[in-house]
This record gives sequence, structure tokens and C-alpha cells, in this order.
Amino acid sequence: MRTDSRLSRVLHALLHMAHAEGPLTSDDIASMLRTNPVVVRRLLGGLREQGYVQSEKGHGGGWALTADLASITLLDVYRAVGEPPLFSELVSEDHPECLVERSVNAHLSATLHEAEQAILEKFGAVTLAMLAEDFDK
Repeated sequence: MRTDSRLSRVLHALLHMAHAEGPLTSDDIASMLRTNPVVVRRLLGGLREQGYVQSEKGHGGGWALTADLASITLLDVYRAVGEPPLFSELVSEDHPECLVERSVNAHLSATLHEAEQAILEKFGAVTLAMLAEDFDK
């Protein structure tokens, strides 16, 4: 199963945008992320809807931040990119009638839910400014 890297990719792009001299085109960002400009536009679309970035078409246009890094949390970005799965699928439903599988699934599901809540809580406490501090040092 391929992992979902939308969150890390869009965080990468946002931090580059914060340090850019002006707007970055979808092509510029796609080159950074080694992907297609269409993927970039899809990634940043949710952030535009939330008011964190804006895009301008034409000469001199591109993507630019519209919010301060200190006001954007990882949770904000996670939600804006569509809340991708935090874990791969660990629960098997090959034999739903099996009591052992049911027991295993119940415990795995509860544990994964607790872990997910802890991660989302941490995401809410970390701002993009905090991430930027790490590489500004």
C-alpha cells in the first residue's frame, strides 16, 4: 500500500513559499516536490479555500501565503488537504464471523483511534512558524 504524502508535500511547499521573494508558480513548486503542476494545484486548492494561500494567474503570478506562519497549525493544513489517513490499514476483515478477528479488530481499532487523537492534538499545537524555526537556525 502506497503511503499518502500530501501533508508532508504541502508543508514542504508552504515553507518554501514563506521564504520566497515572490509568488511561486505551480511549475516551480512541482519541480521542488518532483511532481506534476496539476498535483500542486490540487494540493494547494484546499489551502486557498481556507484563506492560507492565494494564486494569481498570468505573468508574475503564482502561489503566495496570505496568512502568517504562526497562525497556521499542522492540524489546519491536515484538514485543508482532506485529512489523509494517518496510518495504513491495520485492521483485517477477511473473516468477519471469526471471534478472534473481531477481538483483535476491536482492540486495534480502539488503540488506533487513541493514537490518532493524540497525533491530531499534537498537530494542533505545532505551527508552521515552529517548523520554520528548525531550519532557520
